[in-house]
Amino acid sequence: MVFPKSTMALFSLSVFTFSFSLTIFLLLNSTTPQTQPPTKPCNDDPYKQLNLILYPNGTIIRPNNFKTLPSLDPTLPTLSKDLIINKSKPTWARIYLPRKALDHTSIKLPLVIFFHGGGFIFLSAASTIFHDFCFKMAKKLVAVVVSVEYRLAPEHRLPAAYEDAVEALHWIKTNQSDEWLKNHVDYSNVFLMGSSAGGNIAYNAGLRVAMVEDEVSKMIKGLILIQPFFSGIHRTRSEIKLANDSHLLLCNNDMLWELSLPIGVDRDHEYCNPTVRDNVLRLKRIRELEWWVLVTDCDGDPLVDRSIGLVRLMEKNGVNVVRDFTEGGYHGVQDSEPLKAIELFGVIKKFISSLPNHTIE
Repeated sequence: MVFPKSTMALFSLSVFTFSFSLTIFLLLNSTTPQTQPPTKPCNDDPYKQLNLILYPNGTIIRPNNFKTLPSLDPTLPTLSKDLIINKSKPTWARIYLPRKALDHTSIKLPLVIFFHGGGFIFLSAASTIFHDFCFKMAKKLVAVVVSVEYRLAPEHRLPAAYEDAVEALHWIKTNQSDEWLKNHVDYSNVFLMGSSAGGNIAYNAGLRVAMVEDEVSKMIKGLILIQPFFSGIHRTRSEIKLANDSHLLLCNNDMLWELSLPIGVDRDHEYCNPTVRDNVLRLKRIRELEWWVLVTDCDGDPLVDRSIGLVRLMEKNGVNVVRDFTEGGYHGVQDSEPLKAIELFGVIKKFISSLPNHTIE
């Protein structure tokens, strides 16, 4: 089905109307004086705070990370497999393909390049929560999904994850050996997507790619940022209000940044705070490339004020941005509640299909 440009206008208007109203609600709520419960004390040791075990040789043991293997079972609605990107790091990608795409080899599908969450420190592209998410997303969007395994902090502090992300983009673009990528991907409709820390990676990797005028920057249509993980020196009202939220404790938020940022920098560094000067200058390049950006979040997320600020920054700099803010929820809600994930897939599918010069089933 072909969606004319008018569809984009209607979608953008409806999203803007709802989102503007909700944003006003969020802002009014955030500026209302409230009595907050005392913030739980943080452990001075970031490793203990995050339940990490650090051995003298530098090895780090993380809490249980339940993983799922890929599958080429033809009875499944989505097929998946793992491919190596760089053996020396090692980095790799899990590729998801809607099974029905094998019956329509002449139809090219959008490509969503996904970066998982976990505060730059935890989890994997093979983690069950992200495998299930990408498995269902490929089916619902009717898209090829590539979930990237990047190096984790603190063994590999930022910008290691950004470097791995950019390398993965070049690997995807130049890969001529994989039949799924070669036969089923529309390389004019590529989206960088991430949730939480993955949203930060999608954003910062996107900024890096945008500054280099090559085939990789030209193939990207836009960014999809789900509850992107950003911070700064000064607390936002939503961070203070939800400091004790069990899904993202303020203490844990602080410690994740302490162990993932380069040693010696503060949280107004460009990796952490998107409003600093260098990032603002690079936003102009995204505008020039005419990328579209979707930012989603909810008012139960301690980071929602960061998301609102990012949207405002993009709007101020002329970037094509669509916002989707909802009531309730919490940080990572789409990973824990299947119905919320389905709602999110609907928003993403409408966003992708409504962009100019795009067709989707």
